[in-house]
Amino acid sequence: MRTPLVMGNWKLNGSKESVEALVKGLLAPANSATNVQVAVCAPAIFLGFVEQLAANSKLAYGAQDADVHTSGAFTGENSPVMLKEFGCTYSLVGHSERREYHNESDAVVAAKFKAIQENGLTPVLCIGESLEQNEAGETQAVVERQLKAVVDLCGIEAFNQAVIAYEPIWAIGTGKSATSAQAQTVHSGIRQWLAAQHAEVAAKVQILYGGSVKAATAKELFGQADIDGGLVGGASLQVEEFAGIISAAQ
Repeated sequence: MRTPLVMGNWKLNGSKESVEALVKGLLAPANSATNVQVAVCAPAIFLGFVEQLAANSKLAYGAQDADVHTSGAFTGENSPVMLKEFGCTYSLVGHSERREYHNESDAVVAAKFKAIQENGLTPVLCIGESLEQNEAGETQAVVERQLKAVVDLCGIEAFNQAVIAYEPIWAIGTGKSATSAQAQTVHSGIRQWLAAQHAEVAAKVQILYGGSVKAATAKELFGQADIDGGLVGGASLQVEEFAGIISAAQ
């Protein structure tokens, strides 16, 4: 049985004041969550602050990206080794905004996945299709291509220590969301593709849905057989809304 995971992605949002209020507000929902893992992915500059605020709690946290290098002359990058030292459990990799705005190819994403995992963090591999690809019926082909890049570099068993987040790009920050049935179809397709290579890995890996997840829609989404929680954007910046999503996962 897979444990649900509810993970917030704060993106480029927050101030010292708002981060303190948000983390303090999430401690009780995270600590009281039954059989649900709860985590937040904060901007790198706030990770040390989150470490202090979340100490001795069940609230895990991670980075929104990590570099393929662990040290060296790479100004502005964040080493997975350094992220680990600040208590990070996770790092997102391959988020659609990184793929689009930073031109990260499947090969770059796979290399980052490898570096994140080799340095003791759990990579959260973000995959998903654009509106045009969705309308052209290319969703499964796109997610398979993105998964294959990681499998080719790291092997299928790398997903024993990883999380997958399916995010339809057309539903990120738009207020649109795939129906629970639509999301389940894609999640099932992802798991079937993995199972064709390794059934045990496919059965174990958490596959999250990310695409304008809200408390009102979370219970139906999380009730689907192959949806193991959510990667939550805007709603993760609101204590009551995010707490409602955590509750829906229980």
